[in-house]
Amino acid sequence: MKRHAPAAARNAEPISEVLAHELPQSGLVLEIASGTGEHAVFMARGFPHLDWQPSDRDADGLASIEAWREDAGPANLLPPIAIDASAPTWPIDHCDAILCINMVHISPWSATEGLLRGAGRLLANDRPLILYGPYIEQDVETAPSNLAFDASLKARDSAWGLREVSAMDRLARANGFRRSARYEMPANNIMLIYRRSA
Repeated sequence: MKRHAPAAARNAEPISEVLAHELPQSGLVLEIASGTGEHAVFMARGFPHLDWQPSDRDADGLASIEAWREDAGPANLLPPIAIDASAPTWPIDHCDAILCINMVHISPWSATEGLLRGAGRLLANDRPLILYGPYIEQDVETAPSNLAFDASLKARDSAWGLREVSAMDRLARANGFRRSARYEMPANNIMLIYRRSA
C-alpha cells in the first residue's frame, strides 16, 4: 500500500540538485530508511545512469516502497531490501554511494553509529555518504522551528532528537570518513557529505 509524505514532494528537487554534484557517474546508490518510497522513485528517474537500491527496516515502509516501484518505478529502481541501520551486518556487500534522508533525528544514536559503520564496510575511498535533515551547528543559530521540533521529538522518544554536526563529524572520523561538503537546504535543513579518507 502506497504511503505519502508531504515533505518528500517538497524537498525532492532541492535534494536532487545537490546529488547531481555529489553522486558518481555510474554504480549503485543505497538509500537507507527510504520511508514511503517517493524519494526513491523521484531520484531513480532523475539519475537513470545509476542503479537505485531503496531500503527500510519497517515492513509497512517496504510494502509502500514496493507499491511505488511497481506503479511508477523506472527500470533502474531495484526492489527494496530490509536494512536496520543499527544492525552489525546488512544484506548488501557493496555500493557506490549511500543516501540517508531524515533518519538521524528520528532514531536512536545507535542507528547513526550503525549507519557510519555500514558505510565504512560498503564504500570505497572517496565514495560519498550523503545525509539530509535538520541538525544543530556550533556558531550557527538554530531556528526556533528546529528547536521546537527537537523538543517534540524528545517528548515522543527520549532517544530521538536533532544531532550536533560536531558529533556527526567525530563519528565520521572514527569510521574513516571526512566531511567534504555542507549545503544549506530549504526549511532549515542541511546536507552533509562525508567521504572515505584514503
